[in-house]
Amino acid sequence: MTAPSEDTSLLRHVVLDFMQMDSFAKDPFVVVRGEGVRVTDATGKTYIDGLSGVFVVALGHGNQRVIRAITEQMQRLSFAPPLHGTNDRALELAQLLFQFAPPKYNTVKFLSGGSEATEAAMKLTKQYQQQSGHPRRYKFIAKYGAYHGATAGALSATGGWERKSVFEPLVPGFIHVHPPYCYRCPYDKTYPSCGITCARIVERTIESEDPETVAGVIMEPISISSAGFVVPPREFFAILRAATAKHGINLIFDEIICGFGRLGETFGAVYYGVSPEIIACGKGMSSGYAPLAAILIADHVQEAFYGATEERKEFHHGHTYGGNPLACAAGVAVLSQIMEENLVANARTLGAYLRGHLEEIAERYPIIGDVRGAGLLQGVEFVKDRANREPFPASVKPGKLVERLAKERGLLARTGNEFLAFAPPLVSTKADIDDICAITDECLAIAQKQLQS
Repeated sequence: MTAPSEDTSLLRHVVLDFMQMDSFAKDPFVVVRGEGVRVTDATGKTYIDGLSGVFVVALGHGNQRVIRAITEQMQRLSFAPPLHGTNDRALELAQLLFQFAPPKYNTVKFLSGGSEATEAAMKLTKQYQQQSGHPRRYKFIAKYGAYHGATAGALSATGGWERKSVFEPLVPGFIHVHPPYCYRCPYDKTYPSCGITCARIVERTIESEDPETVAGVIMEPISISSAGFVVPPREFFAILRAATAKHGINLIFDEIICGFGRLGETFGAVYYGVSPEIIACGKGMSSGYAPLAAILIADHVQEAFYGATEERKEFHHGHTYGGNPLACAAGVAVLSQIMEENLVANARTLGAYLRGHLEEIAERYPIIGDVRGAGLLQGVEFVKDRANREPFPASVKPGKLVERLAKERGLLARTGNEFLAFAPPLVSTKADIDDICAITDECLAIAQKQLQS
C-alpha cells in the first residue's frame, strides 16, 4: 500500500491553505516529526523552523511539559458542556492571563483560532456601542495590507485584495486606510519629518465618515502577510489611541501573531505603550499544541455587558470549542513556562541578536534595502537598487527565490514577493540563530548573483 505522504492522487484532493493543490502534489512537503526548533519531513530531511510553524510554536516542538498537561487532562475531562458552564482549566488559564496581561484587562472570552478572535472582537465592539448609547456605530477602520482572518467579518477587515477579492462583496461598513509603512510611505513622506501623517489620516477618516457611525478601529501592532511586512513607528499608535479615545471608538489590537512575547514584550500593546479596548490573541497562546485563542476585554468595556438576565446585555456570541479543557490545559502549561522561564525577555535578547546578524548581512548584500522588526519577529526587504529603494519588477519575486533556496538548505521562513522574515520559537538559542543566519547568508549569496545577472 502506498504511504499517504507519497500518494500524489490523494494530495491533489486535500485542500491546503492558499495553495494550488495540482502544483503541490507534484512537489509535496509533508511534515512527520518535530523536536525543539526543528521539524522532519516524510523523506527524512530536517529543517530549522524559523517561523515557529506559522508564528505559533513558541515553546518548540515536542515540549513534554505541554504534552503531559494535555494527556493528564484527557484522562480527567476532554470536553465540558459550554451551554451550561465552564471548566476548571479554563478558569486556571483565565487567572494566568490576567497576571500576564496589562492591568486593565480582567475579562476574557476563549475561542479556538485567530479568525474567531478578531470576529468576536468586532462583534463585541458593535454590541458595546449599542449598549453604550451609540446604536448608529457600525463601521470599522482597518489597514490596507492587513490580514485579520478568513471568516466573513475578519476577511472584510483584511486589507489585502489577494485573499478577499474573489469573495466580494463582503460585510459592509469596513473602511481601509494606507498602512504606516515608513520604508515606502504611501503618502510620499519621510520619517520622522512626516508628522506621522499615516496616523493623522485615520482621524480625518473618522471625522469624514461621521464619528457617530464608527464603532472601532482594528489594527495589528506589526503586520506581516502576503501583502507585506509593516512595522509602524512608535508614535503611530499613540496618535491613533488619542484619536479613538477622543471620539469614543474602540481600538482593537489584532495580536494573533504579536502576542505572548513575540515582540519581546508580553503584548504588542505593551511594546507600543498603548491600551486598546480589546486585545485579540492566539497562536503562541497554546504553542500550537491545541487550537486556542481569546479576546482580552478592558474593564470599562465589560461593564456594559452586566445586567439582569431579562435585559439581554450578555455578549451574544459563542463557539463549541471555546474554553475547551484540553486547549486550556495546553494554554496553562505554555503560559506557565513562558512566565517561569522569562521567555519574553529571552525573545527580546535573541531578537536583538538576530537583528544584529541581519544588519551585518545587509551590509554585504545590496539587494537588501531595509532591516526591520521587533523581538523575535525580524526581517528584510529586497530592492533592485538600494540607493533609491527601487523595487524589483513584480514578476521577479526575490522573496520567493530566497524562500526556495532556504528550504532546499533546511530552513523554513516567511516570505512575500519582496520580503523575508523570521519568527523562531521563544525557546531558541544563540546557536539556533547562528544556524538560521548562516543558511540565510548562503542563500543571499546565490540569490544576489541570480538577481543581478
